[in-house]
Amino acid sequence: MNRPATVTAAMTVGWLVIFSAVFIWSAIEPKDVTTWVLEVAPAVIALVILGATARRFPLTPLVYLLILIHCVILMVGGHYTYAEVPAFDWIRELMNHERNNYDKLGHLAQGFIPAMVAREILIRQRVVNGRGWLNFLILCFCLALSAFYELIEWWVALTSEQAADAFLGTQGYVWDTQSDMMYALIGAATALLVLSRPHDRQLRGL
Repeated sequence: MNRPATVTAAMTVGWLVIFSAVFIWSAIEPKDVTTWVLEVAPAVIALVILGATARRFPLTPLVYLLILIHCVILMVGGHYTYAEVPAFDWIRELMNHERNNYDKLGHLAQGFIPAMVAREILIRQRVVNGRGWLNFLILCFCLALSAFYELIEWWVALTSEQAADAFLGTQGYVWDTQSDMMYALIGAATALLVLSRPHDRQLRGL
């Protein structure tokens, strides 16, 4: 086995070990089972999609790492519920905030990480010409994804008030939906500003 193949295999094993470990921990006595299912389902779906496409459309190491980070964020939030993650309770007390802001970290990641996934697919499939249009479409995609997720939260709220309280994590904030989408947009823009160059270098190596 050559060195690149060995490195790729090691990265794959490491990715799966971290995902599995966090998933198992997350599934042990979660705060709310319904919320856990709702929050962790996207991570499991991502795992299935990545497994199905690994051979015919392998992604860059950067994007694989970002997806893993997003999965971990989802599974931690699913275990505790987004309004009760202990580390962010500590931050709330330290900074004298009124709410646990782990939810905002989740929505920031909801823009930051899908932006890089979309960027990779759009560039490799040559969907659009010109970096200006590329960035514009990525921002539109991330904002649309965030809006769709807010619709999912609304549908959950309509079906189960008890599940909605834990799943939405609004904590009484009247502008929660709008701020969630704003954080996703900020995350997407930040990803494009910070990671485009290293991402381009990895794309050239494929």
